[in-house]
Amino acid sequence: MQVLTTAINEVKLIIPSVFEDERGYFFESWQQQRFAELVAPVTFVQDNQSLSKRGTLRGLHWQEAHPQDKLISVLSGTIFDVAVDIRPESPTYGKWVGETLSAENHRQLFIPKGFAHGFYVLSESAIVSYKCSDFYHPEDERSIRWDDPSLAIQWPIEGLPLLSAKDAMAPLFTPR
Repeated sequence: MQVLTTAINEVKLIIPSVFEDERGYFFESWQQQRFAELVAPVTFVQDNQSLSKRGTLRGLHWQEAHPQDKLISVLSGTIFDVAVDIRPESPTYGKWVGETLSAENHRQLFIPKGFAHGFYVLSESAIVSYKCSDFYHPEDERSIRWDDPSLAIQWPIEGLPLLSAKDAMAPLFTPR
């Protein structure tokens, strides 16, 4: 696999080695030893999967007391995936990076602890899978409004996104 550093060094774009022939393709979507050597020594404890239709925006979420490293993959469709640095001591605090991930390009995004995460569905639907380094604690989840003007995320949105009630009511980013 190839590991590329994004505009925020700790967020990594992972491009697996894909072997294709007339039957289809094969690639390793997760290999702990190689991941530890090339990306970060992370132990994942939970896998999540979501199905979303075109125009859905999920995020921006994180857990406060139980932060999670995440490895994002797309099993079907295409998304624009975003990570926002919410670490007050970081030189990239309040900055964001976004990458297009799809079932066709097989790319993955590693988002370490200390980042809010969200994505927007560009295809008719998308199945997103992500590994997490800590368990989900609903009482610990926090969020930031997807359209916060201080973050100025350049979402590739057509019209108004489909949001959960919780995401529609999320607060603006408040620098610490």
